Amino acid sequence: MKPKYTFRGAVIRTDPGAARRRGDVAALGAAPPARSARTRGSSDPPKIRVSRETAGRAGKGVSVISGLPLAAAELEALAATLKRLCGAGGGVKDGRIEIQGEQRDKLVAELVKLGFDAKRAGG
Repeated sequence: MKPKYTFRGAVIRTDPGAARRRGDVAALGAAPPARSARTRGSSDPPKIRVSRETAGRAGKGVSVISGLPLAAAELEALAATLKRLCGAGGGVKDGRIEIQGEQRDKLVAELVKLGFDAKRAGG
């Protein structure tokens, strides 16, 4: 006899009590063990990504730098330097730097020169 909750023969919901009794953590939807989770004090360098977004800008594209581990004042200073380099406007929003236009290649090159491990994201 098939279990109560199936879709085309595949069980889509299990009894949480049975999963606990078996010790099946993946079936419960729990987070992975703490040892694999990244912490703030991790030795891994931060992932700095330079991407392009057009959402909410009437089709105008901006280059967005995210993942910078800097305080707000340092982000403002870095944004001013990068805007001057690109000859474009922009600003800091929600901890991300936005530079107007398609400037990803220039931005990645400058960030690498400044010592950040920056990569181009998206197409």
